Amino acid sequence: MKNSKRIFALGAAAVMTATLFAGCGPKDPAPASGDEPEAGNDYKIAVVPKMTNIGWFQRMEVGVNEYNETHGTNYVYRGSAEGADQAGVVEQLLAEDWDAICVVPFDSESIAPVLEKAREAGIVVITHEASSMDPKYFDYDVEAFVNADYGTHFAEEIAEITGGEGQYIQFVGDLNSVSHNEWCDAADAYFAENTTMEKVGRYETGDDTTSSYNQTKELLQSNPGIVAIQGSASTDVVGAAQAVEELGLSGQVAVVGTSMTSIAGQYVESGTIQTFSVWDPAEAGKAMIEMAIAVLDANAAGTELDISTLSLDAVGYDTLTADENIPTVLYGNARVDVTTENMADYDF
Repeated sequence: MKNSKRIFALGAAAVMTATLFAGCGPKDPAPASGDEPEAGNDYKIAVVPKMTNIGWFQRMEVGVNEYNETHGTNYVYRGSAEGADQAGVVEQLLAEDWDAICVVPFDSESIAPVLEKAREAGIVVITHEASSMDPKYFDYDVEAFVNADYGTHFAEEIAEITGGEGQYIQFVGDLNSVSHNEWCDAADAYFAENTTMEKVGRYETGDDTTSSYNQTKELLQSNPGIVAIQGSASTDVVGAAQAVEELGLSGQVAVVGTSMTSIAGQYVESGTIQTFSVWDPAEAGKAMIEMAIAVLDANAAGTELDISTLSLDAVGYDTLTADENIPTVLYGNARVDVTTENMADYDF
């Protein structure tokens, strides 16, 4: 049934494209999260974020909706407010007839067996922020950049601000989060080789601002030698910056990591966060969908993908580089470093 549906979908996509260029009337609106796609649309694809209640993944939902509006599709964005529930969300999808599931893993250990079951059921699995997972759990993993380079960049920023001396702490959304720990591991390696900095510890925040705030306040009060904080989840540096300001340590403790202008902008303006890095979650969502379609099209045609010529219709993913050791892990070039000078250009 899946092969016949894919062949039908290819034909439907061609008709849809012709209709769009003919200037036909308005398209049907995209469904709300959890709704089924309407019959006659392209493949049946679901995008599952780590969680739905933070700005980062709300921005990813914007990207999925924009993709649907542009292409006349009804791909679904479905998730839970709690990252711990993600495996259950994907498990529920397995009971339905999906062509592809795109996932940003929250806890790689809990999601891995569910993704394996999806692939065994013939569902194409595309991941994001999962490059160090066993490749048997996905068809392709699409990364915004090389994760080690991203973590090294944070370490370089911290070393420049602090002079490479003092103690530092790291926050990750989850201690089993693949990408977050890769960034921190790369930073640790840089610090060990190029500075005299000492790590106090790596702490889990659950992607929660209040958690990073409370832990930062406690750690700074008990460890006065801390001069830098590296945050991984978009909310980490926000909570950390709030604590740093309340303790009167702005300018004395460097706060560097991943975030978004919509939640971190005030701390960049105050100087507590000198810079943060970001890639647009909306474009990442589009990139996963595009990758899923490319795999499904190749499967339907009985051909193999040529990554060297593949260009995804998403900013930062127009060219892809395959990992030397795991060719199904693909790297884009989507990292942006945000400061007061360019923050208005990345106002999301």
